Amino acid sequence: MNKKERVIAAIRQQAVDHVPCGFSLHFPHDKAFGEAGIQAHLDFFRESDTDIIKIMNEHLVPYFGKISNAADYDALVRGFSIESDFMQAQIDFAKEILDKADGDSFSLGTLHGITASGIHPLEKMGISYDEARRLLLSCLREDPARMKGALQRIADTMSDLARRYVEIGIDGVYYAALGGEKRYFTDEEFAEWIEPMDKQIMSAVREAGGYVFLHICKDGLNMERYASYADFCDVANWGVYTAPYALEEGRKLFGGKTVMGGLPDRHGVLVDGTDQEIRDAVAAVISSFGKTGFILGADCTLATDQDMHRLQTAVAACRSC
Repeated sequence: MNKKERVIAAIRQQAVDHVPCGFSLHFPHDKAFGEAGIQAHLDFFRESDTDIIKIMNEHLVPYFGKISNAADYDALVRGFSIESDFMQAQIDFAKEILDKADGDSFSLGTLHGITASGIHPLEKMGISYDEARRLLLSCLREDPARMKGALQRIADTMSDLARRYVEIGIDGVYYAALGGEKRYFTDEEFAEWIEPMDKQIMSAVREAGGYVFLHICKDGLNMERYASYADFCDVANWGVYTAPYALEEGRKLFGGKTVMGGLPDRHGVLVDGTDQEIRDAVAAVISSFGKTGFILGADCTLATDQDMHRLQTAVAACRSC
């Protein structure tokens, strides 16, 4: 099996010669864009030698101007579309990486979900993640109809990005979902404002012929909000250690769908483990979960300064189990 065949077999829950693996990280700002970003990706793919090559997306919804209420938000995202410069920049960036990368690997394009994309222009005002989340929620509660229209334009554009990813030859989309944190949306608000747009974008991936890797991160989650997402994804990945929500719980929640994960991202063996501790941790995860319908990975992106020897040790251990 080559890497792509191995990942597809895992998605289809068929026998594999060994469990595939996929890890990623955010590159430093000076290596996140342009030629430097392309080379940083290719170097990471080569050094890590994982089965999945994940193309990051730092071309975020930009700062359009100060936003303090629903009317500001609605007005400032009116011109947002797939033809926007930052959207085209991500498509061109992804295509060049894909053209230069190992064709035997399984490729993923990162797509920030409706909640993440919705707060990016707010964060660009210089406020924190939590402040941006609270402001988005405040705007939605202030004028739900106006805000749903604004977010719908973002969802439509992200659906277009999903289609373009598949058109340029990427195998699947890594859909980064937010909104599950219990301290922000109520379950009812999530179901009304977030869930339909998440499902719209994931459906666009499927309809274009791509695989959907659903990624759920952050802490304090109500994972039950995502139970119905099983019908819209092919692989589920979440913060086992940060949610927290165990692998077996997730396998049941997502109806037996293929799971990616098993290792923590910013602590544990990939940060400070010895070679033997890393091998033991990988073997324990695979032994516990099984080799069918499983892709070894982490809760979320690894630290930008990830020790590559430790990552290489985990990849080698995965292949020897």
